[in-house]
Amino acid sequence: MKLALKLLAATVVALILGAGSALLLVRSGGLGGDVAVGPWRTSTIIGSAEADPYTRAMVAVAGLLALNRSETIYFTAARDGTGERLRTNCTYKVAGTDPPARWWSITLYASDHYLMPNPEDRYSYGGNTVAREDDGSFVIAVGPEKADGNWIPTGDGQTDDTFTLTLRLYNPEEAAARDPSGVVLPQIAKEACPS
Repeated sequence: MKLALKLLAATVVALILGAGSALLLVRSGGLGGDVAVGPWRTSTIIGSAEADPYTRAMVAVAGLLALNRSETIYFTAARDGTGERLRTNCTYKVAGTDPPARWWSITLYASDHYLMPNPEDRYSYGGNTVAREDDGSFVIAVGPEKADGNWIPTGDGQTDDTFTLTLRLYNPEEAAARDPSGVVLPQIAKEACPS
């Protein structure tokens, strides 16, 4: 009987440790195939046949309804151009030109991986909805303070939470799909932050 109890205890401990470490790995997003372009990150194995079970679980947790890699490349930024975490009480400027894809979008997500509620009901801009500068480039303000032009709110500015921006490239050009590290992506610059 003692042996059976020891085996049961060892099995329970192993299951808890295994499940806990798997959950930690999936939630951290630190999986293989990572590519960095400035503050933007993507994985060359997400949405591909090479995706391992941990990658598939990570997509299920953080990338609801993700499309196949041949259709879409997902870049996520959790930090600005200087490497600091994106914070809801700070103001940022996302500036760039159209990435090499048939269509693109930039969407703001709260730390729980869901859209961040805001009174404007504005969460995203895309290639056909963003207002353009005279040269065809775009600037999107991201922060708690209402801004003229393109603006994605991050809440009331009273909380200091983190968020991410996801840039989707739909039907990317072949060179971008083959080597996402060579894609020119929008810059993310912090404009103001309470001290």
